[in-house]
This record gives sequence, C-alpha cells and structure tokens, in this order.
Amino acid sequence: MTISARAAERLRSGHVWVFKSDVVSGGGSPAGAVVDVADERGRPLGTALYSNSSVIALRLVSREPLAAAEVVGRLVAERLRAAIAYRERLVRSTDAYRIAFSEADGLPGLIVDRYNDLLALQVTTQAFDREELRGAVVRELVRVPGPRAIFERVDARIRALEQLPPLHDRLIWPAAERETSAAEAANPKTIFSLSGVRFRFDALAGQKTGAFLDQRENYAALERYARGTALDCFCYQGGFALHLARACQSVTGVDSSRPALEIAGQNAQLNSREIEWIEANAFDLLKDYAAARRQYDTIVLDPPAFAKSRASVPTALRGYKELNLRALKMLGRGGILATCSCSHHVSEADFVAMLASAAADSGRVVRVLEHRGAALDHPAIATIPETSYLKCLICCVS
Repeated sequence: MTISARAAERLRSGHVWVFKSDVVSGGGSPAGAVVDVADERGRPLGTALYSNSSVIALRLVSREPLAAAEVVGRLVAERLRAAIAYRERLVRSTDAYRIAFSEADGLPGLIVDRYNDLLALQVTTQAFDREELRGAVVRELVRVPGPRAIFERVDARIRALEQLPPLHDRLIWPAAERETSAAEAANPKTIFSLSGVRFRFDALAGQKTGAFLDQRENYAALERYARGTALDCFCYQGGFALHLARACQSVTGVDSSRPALEIAGQNAQLNSREIEWIEANAFDLLKDYAAARRQYDTIVLDPPAFAKSRASVPTALRGYKELNLRALKMLGRGGILATCSCSHHVSEADFVAMLASAAADSGRVVRVLEHRGAALDHPAIATIPETSYLKCLICCVS
C-alpha cells in the first residue's frame, strides 16, 4: 500500500498511524488485512494492519516487511510476552492492571486488563477481530499464570465505526470442553485490590473493561494529601472516594449513573467505609453547592472525556474551567484539589492554562503539588502522543 509523503514522514518520526486521506494506492485491500507499506518512491516503511472503514486506515506493527503469517504466528506472541514482562517489573500493590495497551505495546487495536483471576479483552480494530489474530492473542493469554477465565468486552460504538458485526460481552476462554466446570467458567465476578482497597468486578458490566485502572496510582497519590471533608465528582464506582475515606473525616461521591453508584456502595461495604453517595449531574450540583457556599477540604474532579476531536477542544476547555472554577470557590484555605482530564486532544499545557485561568477568576492561589498521568501499566510512548492522554493535577489552594 502506498502512502503520501506527509504520512511517510509521520511514520519515520516514530508514529504508527496513517490516515485514510494519506493512502495513495492499495486501499482496496480486505478489511483487517496485514499489508506492506511504502512511500510514493516505493521505499518500504514496514507492515501495518489495515482498516477499510476507520479514519485511521493503517496502524504500523513492524518497521520491517513481514508476511501475514509472521504477524499472526510470531509478532503478536512476542509483543504480548514483552507487555506481560514489562508489567511484572513495574506493577506493585495490586492484582488489577492493564496487560496490553494497544499502540503503546505494539498491538494496535488490542486492550487486555487483569482483574485478579479474570482477564478482560477488548478489540477495537478490524484486524484483531479476525479469527487468526484473536486466536493468537488467546493462545498467549492462557499461558498467563492465575486467571481462570478470559472475557471479551464489547464497545458497540467502536465496532460500528469499524463496520464489525455486533457482539455481546462474552466468555471466550475456557471453552466448554475444558475441565473447568461450566458454572465456574461462566462466573464473571471477582474481587480485586488497589493499594489495599477492595473492589467488586463484573466482567460483563460497567464501562471500558470494567474499571478505570489508569487512575490507580493517582488514587494512592491523592490519599497522601487528602484531609477533612471530601467531595468526589464523577466518582463512578468509587475509586477516588474509597481511597479518600482512609484519610478524610467524611466523603461524598457524586455521579449521574445509578448503577455505578450501586456498585460504589457495595465497594464501600466491602471495605467497611461510610460514604455518602449522591446521584446527580456534577455540573448542576457544583453550581448549587458553590452558590450555597458549601465548603470542602478536598475535591476531586474526574469527568469523562470532554474533547472527542480537535474541533471540540475549545468547548471542552470551557467545560473544564467551569468545573474547576466552582470547585475552587468551594475549597477552604489550604484545601486540596485533584483535577483530571482523559481527553488526549487536550494537552497538558492547555489543561494547566485552563486551571490558571480558573484560579485567576476565583482569586485563589493554586500550587500544583504533582503533575501526574496514567499508571505505569498504561505506558506513554514519546513518539505517539495519543498514548499520553490522562492528566491529573494535585493542587493545594489558598
């Protein structure tokens, strides 16, 4: 497949994406095919996975030409083994972490998370949905010590964008003929631990693969600074709130999802913690609380991604500023603010500038104690900025 000079330069600079608009010829390959990539002068650039429906048409998997059989038989297994070894060196104090992180592990379109004795797999590209590649992944994952089952989590929106047939969340290993009883294999539930805090997990429920493991180290970091009364906005199943409960006198968690709050309540009971859970729109609640001059010593803002594209960044930044401005007005002197963004289109510089603007408008002095990102099991590749998507600023406000 031939690509434009602009795309070739992008690959040579270390990125792995080629957009559909940069494909010069060869775009008629089958969906999910393993293809050779060359520039317009015929110079080889490597081997990529092709999508005939995505804006990202090619995702490079090797800077050397490889046969499709090599990608399936050797490369996927090698990359998975390397990803597992990387986590074994770096992950501590948890039995829940990301095993494979798509482009960051040279496996574009594949996510694998571990939750104690369960693995949750998610496919986001046509190539990894092909039986030969999916099968290669499963064959390698069954060698991982400990897990009793592998489940596939389905993102219906992504499958629609990739023009893949609809699927439901499902058990994919062990198969029925294995010795494990059907009841045990089909049980999608377990309990995992993050820094000593226990969480319930259902492999067939919740967002993403089931939990927000990228915030794991940020939960523990904030706990070191938190004090007094705490408010956790967009709390989901209680990740920040449960860690705050070990350091604060009282904790309130807010989310618009009743199912998420129900699980958060179960997690609080599992850890013998008393936390107030409020089902509400965080924007509206913060507006009302700020107007009522409610005060807190610690506030967490961990909203969903506001910027789905570069065009939506200005709107996203206005939303982030609104949230942070209201939170700053509610913090007592010396209060702690943890403010986050998981929008990769919003740079850290833009996020810090947004916070500075909110600080100026509120008349508060904001000292940034820590600039944090995703947990170490979500590696950020210097030449692929999209892998460095999570921003978490822990601040002291006076």
